[in-house]
Amino acid sequence: MKKIALAAALSLAATTAFAGGVSEPVMEEEVVAAATSSSASGVIVPLLLLLIIAAAVSSSSGGGEG
Repeated sequence: MKKIALAAALSLAATTAFAGGVSEPVMEEEVVAAATSSSASGVIVPLLLLLIIAAAVSSSSGGGEG
């Protein structure tokens, strides 16, 4: 009787140990943040060009008076 009880206990323990079966491990993907530049650098260059053009236009248009 002890052997039957031991066999039953071992069979129950064995079934719970392999309940999930063998499966592939699930790997989560890493989130990689792209390196971005600040948006202010994209605005500064055109503003500087506009200031240079405005200064050139204003200095060249005032030469005829006097």
